[in-house]
Amino acid sequence: MTGLRRRLLRVVSRRRRWAINGRSVRHPKAVTVLRPASLAVEYVPGEFSTDKHGASYWSSTRLNPGGRSHFSMHSTQTRELHETFASTPNGKVLILDTDPRIFASRATQSLRLNYRYDVAPKVPTRPRETRMNRRGSRYLVAVACTASLGVATTFVTERLLAQTAQQPVVYLDQAWSQADREWYYNFSQGSSTISYDIFLGLEAADSQELFRSDANTSRYGLIPQTANPRTNPDGLPIGLSRTPMPKAVMAQDHTGDYVGFTCAACHNAQLYYKGKAIRIDGGTNNTFDLLAYVYALDDAMQATMKDPAKFDRLATRLKVSDASAKSALRKRFESDAERVHAFRKPLVTPVVWGPGRHDAIGLIVNRVTAVLPRIPQNWSTPTAPTKPPFLWNSPQGLWTQWRGAQQVPIERNLVETMGVFMSIDLVSKSPSQGLFESNAAIRNLQDVENLLNRLAPPSWPEDVFGKIDRDKAAKGKDLFIALCSGCHNAWPYTWSEPNKYGKRFVLVGLIAQSYVGTDPNQFETLRDYALTEQLAPYGQGPFKDKDLVPTGVMYVGTAKSVLESAIARAKIPEADMPDLLGYRELPTPRPPDRVYKAAPRDGVWATPSFMHNGSVPNLYDMLLPAKERSKKFCLGREFDPVKVGRDTTCAPGTFLFDTELRGNSNAGHSFEDAPRGNGVIGPLLTDEQRWALVEYLKSIPETPGRVTPFGGPPSR
Repeated sequence: MTGLRRRLLRVVSRRRRWAINGRSVRHPKAVTVLRPASLAVEYVPGEFSTDKHGASYWSSTRLNPGGRSHFSMHSTQTRELHETFASTPNGKVLILDTDPRIFASRATQSLRLNYRYDVAPKVPTRPRETRMNRRGSRYLVAVACTASLGVATTFVTERLLAQTAQQPVVYLDQAWSQADREWYYNFSQGSSTISYDIFLGLEAADSQELFRSDANTSRYGLIPQTANPRTNPDGLPIGLSRTPMPKAVMAQDHTGDYVGFTCAACHNAQLYYKGKAIRIDGGTNNTFDLLAYVYALDDAMQATMKDPAKFDRLATRLKVSDASAKSALRKRFESDAERVHAFRKPLVTPVVWGPGRHDAIGLIVNRVTAVLPRIPQNWSTPTAPTKPPFLWNSPQGLWTQWRGAQQVPIERNLVETMGVFMSIDLVSKSPSQGLFESNAAIRNLQDVENLLNRLAPPSWPEDVFGKIDRDKAAKGKDLFIALCSGCHNAWPYTWSEPNKYGKRFVLVGLIAQSYVGTDPNQFETLRDYALTEQLAPYGQGPFKDKDLVPTGVMYVGTAKSVLESAIARAKIPEADMPDLLGYRELPTPRPPDRVYKAAPRDGVWATPSFMHNGSVPNLYDMLLPAKERSKKFCLGREFDPVKVGRDTTCAPGTFLFDTELRGNSNAGHSFEDAPRGNGVIGPLLTDEQRWALVEYLKSIPETPGRVTPFGGPPSR
């Protein structure tokens, strides 16, 4: 081994010293390489840990052949290693030249050479954009030791030439073209978070790493992408867009381009399994931690305002040098920082939402009734976190949203944008002075709905997750029709009668919460009444000029006024209005109170965790008596193709889900021998029946790429 070490590497060292196996060596500065074919870098499984902002970084604890070997390092360096884990193709590890530590294996042997490093010194790092783009540097140093043998070996691996933070992606047949995907991933819906150029150059709060870096993006669960010149020239992750603002809407606005959220941030997913990433278009992003991301963005903005060196580096990246231009940049930056901080302040909750969940109702209603109109007394504690629903079959469904509260798609899509940084004027005295104006991208919201009309549910990829047992699935289908289809419509679906446009819609179950017994906080999260103040003259119907109205009335009425203003500004021709409204007849019926929507289950296998609040990690547990489900479990990023859901192995960095906290209940939807209702929906199942139902749910849709026809099946 010592001979191999001598042949591999000659290190020119200076300044900082490292202790390896009790021997003092200097921090590597440069290397000369003899790269043997017999030594290869290998992916080593590890876990995510969480920093003070709720962000995940990488750590690893494994057993080696002779005892326990562990990975312990300063958090900054741990993050850097996580970046390279996330960015390396084909499961091979490449590390940064600031951290000469890694696991390795001999390609010609089965033995993995682990090293033990008990004390991790803090190594100074260069700014990340410099470090990651030094294309002339082709190699970096790594040190591997066997803790059991006490033998040190150094070796070299080729460095990654471009930081991409991506794994090979498996795309499923969901009837979209690549052009469809590219547009959906980054179209603008009108959300304006901070100035686009500032976002591209902003550093994270506690380092010189760019906030928008692929590694930081992955840390919070957004899905990184490589740049493409057609729709994403700057390589934004899925769910962020470049949003033009030709006219300032709010006092802190400025004209120009912003970065903003789009629906794909939460409604597009990637499942991870054994080094592969399976893309689920229109799915539930169960890794994106919106709360942590917004907190970290606010921290980054505040840190840059307080740290002159950070601001100067930002100015340098934006090529701003003279005093006058830097003063203008600082003024614009402070305005953006105020916007983000105002968004963060009401996101105070006694229950951490965690990845893949947010209280959409609380977030949107608070913004419309409290934050934007500047009536803080109207704030409601956001205690009803839910997972984002999947989008296939939504345009075809009679009702949408977890509470079955929406039929008109433009209303649904616009209020979603209201919740994520869209500029809206709710403080001016009258519409003539700008009241209800917004930066809504009505045409784009119409286009995305039409694109979703032809999105197919994903089919189980047997080449990745394993073959479906068709005989077992057939038995499960019989059980599903008998036990589940009364609420969950099954293909070829039962449809509504044609409306005046000749359109029919897929019927969805609207099940009373008191019957299904699932968590009730969706109906209890908002305060009962809201002050109207300057919005009182614009109340709807009997609530006009009232100082105090039900919170839901204020929210719905204000959203309606914003929509009417946006449609007028977009100058939608009358002939296009039926399409904009999703061919729904107005006025739509009032939705029932306190019900949950039960939609068709095609493609549901790809949308863990389950229940509206994500309180059940897999499909198998959904079929248990509720009292037998785990009260606490951990959630990681790896997919479980057996129980069909998320891996619940507890390890450092996984999210601990406690179903006894408010909004987190996994009660209800229970199969047990008891009278129906009060949470019991079906009989006690045998284990064989449960596995048959799981197999059936894996098997639908039975035809890959099958799109539900919008407006109903063709007439026969």
